Amino acid sequence: MVKFNQFFGQKILVTGASGFIGPHLCRKLSKYGADVFATSRTGGPADNNHIRWSRGDFSDLPTVRTVLNDIKPDVIFHLAGHAAGGRELELVLPTYHSNLTTTVNLLSVATEIGCGRIILPASMEEPDASKLEMIPSSPYAAGKWASSAYARMFHKLYNTPVVILRVFMTYGPGKQNPHKLLPYVITSLLKGQAPKLGSGERQIDWIYVDDVIGGMLFAALASDVEGATIDLGSGATLSIQMIVKHLVNLVDSNVKPLFGDIPDRPMEQVRMANTADTYGKLGWKPQTSLEIGLRKTVDWYRKQLNIGKNAHSRYHD
Repeated sequence: MVKFNQFFGQKILVTGASGFIGPHLCRKLSKYGADVFATSRTGGPADNNHIRWSRGDFSDLPTVRTVLNDIKPDVIFHLAGHAAGGRELELVLPTYHSNLTTTVNLLSVATEIGCGRIILPASMEEPDASKLEMIPSSPYAAGKWASSAYARMFHKLYNTPVVILRVFMTYGPGKQNPHKLLPYVITSLLKGQAPKLGSGERQIDWIYVDDVIGGMLFAALASDVEGATIDLGSGATLSIQMIVKHLVNLVDSNVKPLFGDIPDRPMEQVRMANTADTYGKLGWKPQTSLEIGLRKTVDWYRKQLNIGKNAHSRYHD
């Protein structure tokens, strides 16, 4: 059985730690007594909560060599990347460098110096391997798909102890890109503005951020999972329309979302996590219901907006 006290005293490197998932993961690892080293392109917060922050871009190979040789981590969680799901041409190069180059650099150096376990988040947007023609649906999906392919190659050829986690649609409290679906809808509703949306028909497997962190921790400690690709999701889907209706009720808003006001993205993927396979490999399953997760998320955004209003008022006083 996995016991999180196994992290006590281990050197853990979290790349891309200033994103959405990173701060949650760093806090949890610190709670269990790990010696946490966090990197990002922008650096860390002033309140580091005993986490050792450094600034670095892992698309630069010398930076990767310096960081890994200095730390010699027992476990690496590679969260660095450009998490933009749009289809625009200008996203191709940023996602290539931020997702694929950083991953290949990390795998190369970690394989050279040695590492106990590498956790590599993948994406539900990657092509379905069961289909004859596998075409990525976005530059982000292409970068993640290629990163996963390199990780499998590194494991097979060089015995690199990498575990690939296919993470489904993660939501919850914490700073995210405001243009992402849930942050955009929630903040719009709280401000009394009608969010402009596509048809909302897409079915998505939603998973609360604390559950994603739990799955990552299990994957870092589980036995005999190197080289595996494992789903982190709820095992159920719900349409965007239904999620937005839940949010309207939670905010207690009279605003009517504008479905169909913008076009749907082309090649949207509909996937559902294989939770039975995940439980068999990790002994883990999500714990947070959608109702509780959405309520906690809305409460967090409501608090942030109130803080902003109060700070604004004090400034003008």
